[in-house]
Amino acid sequence: MPKLKTRKAAAKRFRATGSGKIMRRKAFKSHLLQHKSTTRKNTLSKMAVVDERDADNVRLMLPYL
Repeated sequence: MPKLKTRKAAAKRFRATGSGKIMRRKAFKSHLLQHKSTTRKNTLSKMAVVDERDADNVRLMLPYL
């Protein structure tokens, strides 16, 4: 069997937890931060679990995750 290629763009955006869940960054934290509250920015800094409906597609892009 040949090796499977990893989608490098997906590898930079997702990582797995010890229990196998896939984590992602939250959106809206890259620019235009001046008018956003500190609480909002702190919340956006945390990692979020990928929704179970999207997790299968992410696993196909990352075969060795």
